Amino acid sequence: MIKIVKNAKVFSPKYLGECDLVFDEKILYVGKEISANIFPFDIEIYDAKGLYLIPGLIDPHVHITGGGGEGGFATRTPELKVSDCVRNGVTTVIGCLGTDGITRSLENLYAKAKSLEFEGINTYIYTGSYRIPPITFTGDLMRDLVLIDKVIGVGELAISDHRSSQPTFEEILRIVADTRVGGMISGKPGIVNFHVGAGERGIEFLFYIVDKTEIPISHLYPTHMNRNEKLFESGLEFVKRAGVIDLTALQPTEFGKENTDNDFNSVKAIIKAYENGLIDNITISSDGQGSLPKFDKDGNFLGLSVGSVDAILYTLKKTVEKGIPLEEALKIATSNTAKVFKMNKGYISEGYDADFVLIDFESWEIKNVVSRGCFLMKEGVMKSFIFE
Repeated sequence: MIKIVKNAKVFSPKYLGECDLVFDEKILYVGKEISANIFPFDIEIYDAKGLYLIPGLIDPHVHITGGGGEGGFATRTPELKVSDCVRNGVTTVIGCLGTDGITRSLENLYAKAKSLEFEGINTYIYTGSYRIPPITFTGDLMRDLVLIDKVIGVGELAISDHRSSQPTFEEILRIVADTRVGGMISGKPGIVNFHVGAGERGIEFLFYIVDKTEIPISHLYPTHMNRNEKLFESGLEFVKRAGVIDLTALQPTEFGKENTDNDFNSVKAIIKAYENGLIDNITISSDGQGSLPKFDKDGNFLGLSVGSVDAILYTLKKTVEKGIPLEEALKIATSNTAKVFKMNKGYISEGYDADFVLIDFESWEIKNVVSRGCFLMKEGVMKSFIFE
């Protein structure tokens, strides 16, 4: 059934003013004061007066089957719950494996992605994990990209990290080359998602690929690039060459600590990117359900916390509070990410998927979430008719 949301303050992410939105699975119309009388059939109408309407948030790095394990079996983290996504405005996730590609399987990753899709959100996955040679469904990266519907790239492949398999440049180059061609054949973006650790080498291998091969920089997608300020500065150089880097969102429990001891964090990184005119090539992800381990200088495990998908909305809130315009901040979790992965999402515009969020920006409270044209459940209660 066609639906209309009326009187919402729409960010596309550019601010469009107060508009009405007509949609089914796609956005059919965005404009002023649409009348229901023009439709020769029944429609549903929702009044969103006083609320803001933004694109659904895209989280491109989530351990949907859980992660962890760096401290032994007792440190395995739990699977993602769809309610965590909905209450934080996340309508699309890309699932990945991490350190543990042995007790966590691609088959389970695929099944979990299908489960989340059945529950209402949009899902994709990476093949592979931290290590080289990467684990695959079919025995070959290109075959995975071509034959497995949800696979859109490879990752998260660990570099510059004591937990990585210490890959050589040639090994990484072959993976990137195969991923590019597999993406071309399948019509997918063919992205290689690189987990970047705190090692001195940083993303030097990625610069080598850009400088010494014919492979476009668009296939290289390093994440955790706000791990420290030095790494972020190299990320900005990568961006200046038309690359895109991904930041790990600030967990709600971290902001007070990091704000007082002057550690570098994603809010500071976003502000710096904005001030340098580079925010259009920055994305953000939550590392949801992944472990956030702490190690000493000798690599000994000290403990961990668990990432949460609520980190994206929280980081956007803190970024706006620091003075970044809302429509600029929204890009990093909507339109920028959609462009990287060639998704028909991330914008409130005719022809795009009807994935959007209704939010009260005075309280930053999510009032409802629409994915593929359907109002989703929030904490087990259907909110399709919350508007009077």
